Amino acid sequence: MAVIVGCGLVSGCGVSSLNDVAPGAQSLGSTSNAPAQDSKPLTVATADPTVRATAASLTAVAQPGNAAYKIGPFDVLDVSVFKVPELSKTVQVSDAGTVNLPLVGEMTAGGRTAREVEQELTKTLGEKYLQQPQVTVLVKEYNSQRVTLEGAVKKPGVFPIQGRLTLLQALATAQGLDPSADSTVIIFRDEGGKRSAARFDVSEVRSGDVADPQLQAGDVVVAGSSALKEAWNNFLRALPIASAFALL
Repeated sequence: MAVIVGCGLVSGCGVSSLNDVAPGAQSLGSTSNAPAQDSKPLTVATADPTVRATAASLTAVAQPGNAAYKIGPFDVLDVSVFKVPELSKTVQVSDAGTVNLPLVGEMTAGGRTAREVEQELTKTLGEKYLQQPQVTVLVKEYNSQRVTLEGAVKKPGVFPIQGRLTLLQALATAQGLDPSADSTVIIFRDEGGKRSAARFDVSEVRSGDVADPQLQAGDVVVAGSSALKEAWNNFLRALPIASAFALL
């Protein structure tokens, strides 16, 4: 049975407060600068399995334990080289996303999966130092003070939160939207075991018609593009209109 969630809409607002959706939920920290007008209630069915599957797919890069999880600053990695204990090491990813390993030196781990780091280490050690090395990389500790930017941005990845961080600041850190971007972004947030999503038009945020929302640790920002068309369109259909905030 679908769960029906009541949302209040504010005309001219890029996103409604989470408080409009469910009692006790927290706001994204953003409301429109435009004056509030008459609002009307909207009921949104958000427990559709397809919607949840799409959300899970779009946010897999930020889910600890998921094979698609991308390593972020301050995560702790266990690097093991079979039968070569002197090359096995537990390391913390720097705020720049790098790790320093024996023989290999400094290499980039941030924004990559554990499997991708394994493959590069295996290739580097095999080319220069060992015959058929067997390398295992596991994420031992997950850093929580982070946001993830995916989709049509020039530099997708995982970025640390250091103080206040807004949507536009996060996009700037990712070097802005890719030319293929459609100006629409979705912010995913997990709080209290519940996932929610809000849709924003970046052009409206930049013009000041909609306030620049403040991000929180763990947020996932996905920018739309033609490459994301199927999953993106499925999810946009699940979000009723641009000014509604939905619990998934």
